[in-house]
Amino acid sequence: MAHIHSDVCEMQLNGVSEGIDLLQIDVETDVVEDRPGREDAFSRNVLRKQRNWERQLAAKKSKRKEEKQRRKLHREQESGARADNPQFTKRVMKAITKERLAEAQSTGLKLCVDLSMTDSMSDKEISRLAGQLRRLYGSNKKAVRPFHIFLTDLREDSRVYRECLRMNDGFLNYMMDITEDSCLNLFPPETIVYLTPDAEEALETVDADKVYVLGGLVDESIQKKLSFSRARDLSVQTARLPIDEYMVKKDNIKNFHSKILAVNQVFDILVTFCNTGSWTEALQAWFPQGKGYVVAQGDSLQLPFSPTQT
Repeated sequence: MAHIHSDVCEMQLNGVSEGIDLLQIDVETDVVEDRPGREDAFSRNVLRKQRNWERQLAAKKSKRKEEKQRRKLHREQESGARADNPQFTKRVMKAITKERLAEAQSTGLKLCVDLSMTDSMSDKEISRLAGQLRRLYGSNKKAVRPFHIFLTDLREDSRVYRECLRMNDGFLNYMMDITEDSCLNLFPPETIVYLTPDAEEALETVDADKVYVLGGLVDESIQKKLSFSRARDLSVQTARLPIDEYMVKKDNIKNFHSKILAVNQVFDILVTFCNTGSWTEALQAWFPQGKGYVVAQGDSLQLPFSPTQT
């Protein structure tokens, strides 16, 4: 009786095993039948992701290379400023910086930030402009040859004045001239060069006998030719940074290209050009990568810079 029961159990187990085998065959058959189409779709997705990954990797490598070059140039500039006395303490360096800025107010190259257009700006734009002025002053403090900075058309009852006081510690102690007067009230019109991206002529050199004016403007609505119109109203000479002469558009996914720079970015480019005499180095160091331009390869033309300051 036990023997018969054992045979029955074995037959049942064999039946279950055969059923499982049949199910497995059916499933495998379905997988085999569906695989070709799925493999094609899977391959396309893999290739697309690989191409995207390769593009991102190339962009990151390019960005790292440019950042490395920027840091190298910045280190060289800072080491050049401190090479004579690298052992100086922070207090001594602060005194040297103050003395250098004081000398610039007597003999330095002159640069005005025209703040006459701030009434049309939003509160957010005013706040951004105040931050740009802080960074501009910080760059001037670090410069080997600082500029004599003027903030013109800056009224004490204006929003930008109040925002500069709020955002910038020690703003009233900045070693720069703050005035309600226009640049035309301070300098002869024939000496003024208004820097605007819409000018026809490119700036070739920085002349000690000229006064350079930057439009103090943050315009998120991208109104056209505001600084150029302001320069035309003043009837003064205009010039633009030589971006077209030294840079080319690079391919990017957004196809975005812009020559509009912040006030402090333009200033950093001018300072670096005055130190190196090279627009290539200046633009490569400070022109923002997100603007869609890169310095043309092999272009190392040195444009003249007059070191005599009057």
